[in-house]
Formats: sequence, structure tokens, C-alpha cells
Amino acid sequence: MNNMKDMTVEGISLLGSIFLFIIGVLFLILLILFIIDVTQTKDAIRRNYPVIGRFRKLFSTLGEFFRQYFFAMDREEMPFNRAERDWIAEVGEHGSGTVPFGSTRHLSPGAAIFANGMFPKQEGEHIPKKAFIIGEGAQHPYEPNSFFNISAMSYGSLSRPAVQALSHGAQLAGCWLNTGEGGVSPYHLEGDCDLVFQIGTGKFGVRNEDMTLDEARLKELCEHPQIKMIEIKLSQGAKPGKGGILPASKVTEEIAQIRGIKVGEAAISPNRHVEVSNHEELLDLIERIRRVSGRPTGIKLVIGNLAMFEDFLTAIKMRGLASAPDFITLDGGDGGTGAAPMPLIDNMGLTIRESLPAVDDLLRETGLRDRIALIATGKLVTPAEVTWAFCAGADFVNSARGFMFALGCIQALKCNKNTCPTGITTHDRRLQKGLNPEDKSVRVSNYCKSMRHDVEMMAHSCGVDHPRDLTRDHVLIVQPNGRSVPFSQIWDKKASV
Repeated sequence: MNNMKDMTVEGISLLGSIFLFIIGVLFLILLILFIIDVTQTKDAIRRNYPVIGRFRKLFSTLGEFFRQYFFAMDREEMPFNRAERDWIAEVGEHGSGTVPFGSTRHLSPGAAIFANGMFPKQEGEHIPKKAFIIGEGAQHPYEPNSFFNISAMSYGSLSRPAVQALSHGAQLAGCWLNTGEGGVSPYHLEGDCDLVFQIGTGKFGVRNEDMTLDEARLKELCEHPQIKMIEIKLSQGAKPGKGGILPASKVTEEIAQIRGIKVGEAAISPNRHVEVSNHEELLDLIERIRRVSGRPTGIKLVIGNLAMFEDFLTAIKMRGLASAPDFITLDGGDGGTGAAPMPLIDNMGLTIRESLPAVDDLLRETGLRDRIALIATGKLVTPAEVTWAFCAGADFVNSARGFMFALGCIQALKCNKNTCPTGITTHDRRLQKGLNPEDKSVRVSNYCKSMRHDVEMMAHSCGVDHPRDLTRDHVLIVQPNGRSVPFSQIWDKKASV
């Protein structure tokens, strides 16, 4: 009995000693942190409130995650809210579905709603839309199968399994996949989908050392039958006026080989093509790439000054319709990217809401609308936004971040850190393991098919046969007084030029 008591006392004494040791270690750590904080001069909060001030940065870092899951309402978050993300996740997993009870959307001034027809056609009565051909004058014109497609995302910005999933998903959905400016990787080709090869200002994949175009490499690349069009990127929505940025941590040996750059060095593109400093030189480059590739060739840009874009259209008219780009991909100033300076991402370029109808007007006024296909992109991820784009003048709509959500993106805002928790924008093999290309390709396909289905449903509800039949009379804009007015009545064409 005494032995048992002795053992109990010894055990309690040992636990007490361990507890005191832990307390001592914690006190020592706090004392060291206190001394560091009161002696450092870089952070005023830590100097004035030693130790406690350190929690400010911790809570600030964790704040975005707490807001996302606990505090923000369904329609509050930026750049995409929970309602938008949840809808994409739902249709990606299950296809088009329904929701109960009623809308949670708040119709604030400027919101778009659509004018349903009194006598919509029944199933089987809709007249199929005739084929839409891009670049009829090119050696290999292109007839896309889908009006909704995957926008530019390069291998490098995205991980290998993410690009694989997009490639196979695009093939399943019958849509095109834009390679982004990082060149054509084996993973883009793997799914045997239609590809739009983007040539950025760095000309990755088809560049000489001085960043001029390597015609031989372009011709060799276009021997791949999957490459259907060439897109010359002048600017993108998140950073107009600045070239692409791929952090050095993402430039692996494979990516360096595909792009034609050095391993471990940041890939920073110039802010414009070295051959292009005016409208005439841009038209020269378009004609040159179309001749070498044999593919329809267009441009991607963000509109800043509409008068300068009008001058570009005037230059086309003076040279002749054959010199025009076969398509224009119009990005909005609210577009996304993996990495961009905040002053540009927040403040530069017209949004797609303003630039799309303005460009459509200018193309019609200059007689170029039938010659040039108009592709809209930039934060168009839901059926309502895509339907609005067709009302405003688009022939096709592309999305990048919508398909990222279909891949499983949780908007962790770590795209530029190589620490993406879903494996989409990281080259950390451990994090990439969570992204199964076979599973995600189905979700990519489901999202694309659901988008087409729902946009067509909205067009049919408006009483037309196809989304391209929609006009500005089919979309109503909520006014400050609560009344809704057709977009055609409030859009001031004169103010747009």
C-alpha cells in the first residue's frame, strides 16, 4: 500500500516538474520575443505592444479565410462571391440543377435582368443556328463547336494536372482551350481538344533571343492539327500595359524548355511586342502570323482609350478588309491573373460592361462587324453574365476563373505563391497530388455543358432561337428609382467614342 502511495506521489511530482519545465520554456520564449520586439525598429505596433502586437499580422492573414466561411454573406465576397462559386461547384459535380424557395440576389442600381417573351418556343421548335466560321480567308478557317470556351491560362501559371484536366475536359465538352502565353505544352495537346495558341509579348515557344517571332518554330508548331487559331496578346484585364509575370519559383526545367527561357529565373514579358509600336506594324504582324501559320489570327486586348481603338479600325479600312484580325478577344479591366501589381489590377482599363458594347458599336459603324468575330472575356462566370455578353454584342464568351472553380479552386488567393492548396496553380508535387485530372476533367466538361444549356435556356425564355440572336432590348438595367430600362435605351453611343 505504501509503495503504491509512493509511486503516486512520485508520478504527481514528475508531472509537476514537467509542467514547471513547460511553463519555464514558454516564459523564456515570451521573454525572447519581448526583447526582440522592443528593440526592433521596423514595426511600430510590435515595438509599442511587444508580443501581443504579433497577433495583428496573424489575425489579418487568417481574416480572409474566416470571412469566407463564417462572416461573409453569400453575395458579399470579392472578386467572386460564395453563391457564384457554389453554383459552379454544383454544376461541375452534378450538371445543371435547381435551387429552392427564391432568389437571394439584391437588385441594386445597374443590375441586369432579362426580358422574358410572352410566347417562348417549345422544345423542338427552335431553329438551329447556322455555322459560325472564323477566318474564312485563312488557309484553315475554324468553325467552333461551342459558344462558351476556356480562356487563356498557361502551363506555368497552372500546374501539370490542371492543364491536363482542362485539355481532356475541353475535348469532352467540345469547346476550345486557349493555351495562354506560356507556349504549347504536351499537356495542352494530351486531350486532343481544339487549341487557340496565344502569342504573348514574350513570344514563349516561338521566340528568338531578342523576343522577335521565330517563323520556323511557329510553322513547326502549327503542324499540330489541334491548333485552330492564333491569338496575339496585346494586353490582359488584370495588368494592361504590363507583360506577363511568372515567378522564378514556378520556372521549372520543363517549363523553361517549353518557353525557351532560363531555369529558375522569373519570366517577365515586355509590355508590348518589340515589332509593334503603331497600328500599321500591328497589322503587319497579324498578316505575317496568319501567313506563316495558315490559321485564323486575332488579337486580345483591354480597351483603355476608345479613340485609339477607333484609329486602329480606320487603319484596317485604309489597308483593306483582308488585313483585319479575324477575331478580337476583348478582356475587361476586371480580368484575373496569377500575379499582377495592385495599381494595375485595381485601376487600369475599361470593364467588359463598358468596353464590349462600345467595341461592338465601333465595329458596326466602320463596317467591320461581319468581318471580325468578337469574343468577350473577363469575370463572366455565370449564365446571367454570359447571356448579358451576347445581348451586348459578343459572338463567343471565354472564361478562365470559372473553369478554375470547376477544377476545385477555393479562392485562397495564393496563385502567385506556389502554395495553392488545391494544386491548381502550384508546382509543388505534394500539393498537386490532390488534383486528379481524370475526375476534374469531367467537372470541367460539366461546367461548360451546363453553361451552354443554361444560356440557351435564358435565350429561349427571351423568345429567340440562339444566344447570338439576343439584342440589347432583351436585357434590362435597374435604375436608381427602381425602374428597369432596356439597355438599348440607356446606352449612349456617342459617349462611348
